Amino acid sequence: MNSTMNRASSQVAGSPVATALALIFAGMVLLAGSWSLPVNLKALNSVLLREAGRGTPSLAEFGLLLVESEKPGPAALVLAAAQTMGDPRAARLAEAIQAFGVKQPEFMTWGGWDPFLDPLFNLKENTGRTDSTPVLTFFITERARDSLRRYLANTRSPGVQTVLRTRDVPRAVNFVPAAQPGGQPLDAVILLTALLYQGEHLSPSLQREVRRLAGEAERTGNLGELESFYLDLLALGKRLNWIQLGELLRLTNDAKTVNEYAHLARVASAQLPLVYAAALFTRSADSVASYLLQYGKAGVEDLRLALGLGQGAVRQLLLRQVPVNRGPAASVGFAAEFALLHPKLTLAAKYLGYFLGAFLILRGLDRWLFVPLRRAALAAAVQTKALPRIQSSVLALLVAFLIFITTEPFLLKAAPPSEYRIRLVLPALAVSAEIPPKSSTTPATMDISTYVSITFFAFLQVLVYVICLKRIASIDRSNSPTPLKLKLMENEENLFDGGLYVGIGGTATALVLQVLGVIEPNLLAA
Repeated sequence: MNSTMNRASSQVAGSPVATALALIFAGMVLLAGSWSLPVNLKALNSVLLREAGRGTPSLAEFGLLLVESEKPGPAALVLAAAQTMGDPRAARLAEAIQAFGVKQPEFMTWGGWDPFLDPLFNLKENTGRTDSTPVLTFFITERARDSLRRYLANTRSPGVQTVLRTRDVPRAVNFVPAAQPGGQPLDAVILLTALLYQGEHLSPSLQREVRRLAGEAERTGNLGELESFYLDLLALGKRLNWIQLGELLRLTNDAKTVNEYAHLARVASAQLPLVYAAALFTRSADSVASYLLQYGKAGVEDLRLALGLGQGAVRQLLLRQVPVNRGPAASVGFAAEFALLHPKLTLAAKYLGYFLGAFLILRGLDRWLFVPLRRAALAAAVQTKALPRIQSSVLALLVAFLIFITTEPFLLKAAPPSEYRIRLVLPALAVSAEIPPKSSTTPATMDISTYVSITFFAFLQVLVYVICLKRIASIDRSNSPTPLKLKLMENEENLFDGGLYVGIGGTATALVLQVLGVIEPNLLAA
């Protein structure tokens, strides 16, 4: 018996404080390494964006390709977007557009050359205009509309013929019917739609949808859903020239996306070059519109950041459809590259690292705090099986969960509401003063004071837990009879309820601090 106890005592004595410190240090290193992995559950780390954009074409380089393709109109909007981001190659793009305008000034008005427009407007004729002109400026005149009608009357496309027949639809809500006095805007938009259809400037799916809507309008005698498309095309045609409009519509898959771009053109006209450039740069107009409508002005800034990092960064952002985490990160290159290729695996490794790091730290604290107690218990010939162990996996899991929810920027607090979200406008019987929207000053991520308060009260909870464990161990290793030990445990009821008291006090303190403005309102802090 004595030899067994001596061996156990030597094993305990063979676990010095240095081992405990090594475990704590290893756990801290593992936590730091896991934190540095550039992956988040509901956000895209800026380090990952930078890695995705490395070696991919810049926005200005894409604009130069457009100039080489004889499309100065789209290139001009790309230039405007590149200049707002401070792209160093923007000056070269501006020179290329200017040189193209000197050689072919007649193309600058329309944004380029199109064989379908040449017979109608003689694009190679120098009219004296050198600036980009919205396409509806040309189509609204009676002479231009007459020429378009004569030209399109000979079409053999059933879709174009169906669109042209909507000129005779007698009922509309927002437009005056094209066949009635005052119907020039609708007439111009119908002819514009037909010419875009004829010249294959609409994507195949959008062509099919427009043809279906036109057929329904002709059959019912009411423009219906087609009128919304015409309104959206009117909004875009008043802002974009012919080539700019055609290039955008080639990338839109349905009328819903056209509506989203028309809405963005109205509510965020200053950002139109950026939105347009992103759509062409990624050849994914649908995802650009969805992202901006979901995240609003914050999404514009995220998109601007991605555009400045290269084509790969923009595509990665639109693929994930999450906000950018601009928080501090210290990731190394190979970790960012691996996270880009295997985001889910890296995310799992990050959370596993949190758990293992917390487990090692708690294991080290256990060896540091409780080994002396076990040594004393062995010396007193007391059984040690009942001694509590702080390295519980459940406690490590709780600590890892706390780290997880405090390091995820958009987990507990959602991204700010979008300023560009499409709202349903119902007709009102009376004109009322418009209530200005409240400006939201709540940050998208928690500030430092909130982190400090959460960490402080979490530390108090763990401290109370450790004190309770030590008290239980003290009672357990005493030589008192079992009934007396149970009575002593009952006497410590207030101590064991200390965690509850700390939680209540923490909630009350957090609410007071939030009222005083010391910390930002946050459910986690409360």
